Amino acid sequence: MEKILLEINALTCGYGNKIVLNGINLTVNEGEIIGIIGPNGSGKTTLIRALTKLIKPVKGEILLERRNIWEMDYKQLSRKVSVVSQQIESVSMSVEDFVLLGRLPYYKRFQFIEAKEDIAIAYRCMELTDTITFRDRSMEEMSGGERQLVFIAKALAQEPKLLLLDEPTSHLDITHQIKVLDMVKRLNRDFHLTVIMVLHDLNLAGEYSQRLAMFNNGQVYKTGTPEEVLQYQAIEDVYKTIVVVEKNPISNKPFVLIVPEEARRNSKGKNKFDKFLRGL
Repeated sequence: MEKILLEINALTCGYGNKIVLNGINLTVNEGEIIGIIGPNGSGKTTLIRALTKLIKPVKGEILLERRNIWEMDYKQLSRKVSVVSQQIESVSMSVEDFVLLGRLPYYKRFQFIEAKEDIAIAYRCMELTDTITFRDRSMEEMSGGERQLVFIAKALAQEPKLLLLDEPTSHLDITHQIKVLDMVKRLNRDFHLTVIMVLHDLNLAGEYSQRLAMFNNGQVYKTGTPEEVLQYQAIEDVYKTIVVVEKNPISNKPFVLIVPEEARRNSKGKNKFDKFLRGL
């Protein structure tokens, strides 16, 4: 039987007087990878901020292992939830020292330097993310893709039960996009790590997520498997653009094709497009 790790019940929150999320309900089971998708401004990043106590709910609750996260102090929460934000900035320190920052929630009172156990865990996380070979390099010397892997290594050093990824593939080329998401999938499979990741790319979301939650106007529009959510009617309704949804011939996951305006105007293209809509 699946065990529930996270419950979001009737969550309403925002910034000041502006409500961004309104009545969000979502359940996450242990060991799941859930992709959060939706157009800009639909509340995806706001959800991540609410899950990390950066935004306090106006209504509703967030339960982690049946406990309201607002009953936990930040140290307790950081031992269970780690986050990699979409802004991956360089810092002036070595990769090893940066990854060791992930061990801060475990420091004892008056502990100012890492223990042997902290170093061992940091090294293990660098090995898992293929960053161990440049542990002595400065973060400022890293490429965007390498830096993203280091940030994930730091998040793993917190030994979380839930990993939150906010646009983990933004600004990365296709090689590093696949490397990052393959690694996330491997961590989920090998260590039963629960992952919630916000993605703009619908094809990557469908390929790497076990379940999707499509957001629209601050609400959950639809949840389900990638096959259930990535249907052209739903995408066109939410994103206000015409698409065709096919299957990846290798993975059989849904693959979203855009239909440019010029192709729609073109008579030959229009005939092909009409055939798609008729399911021929």
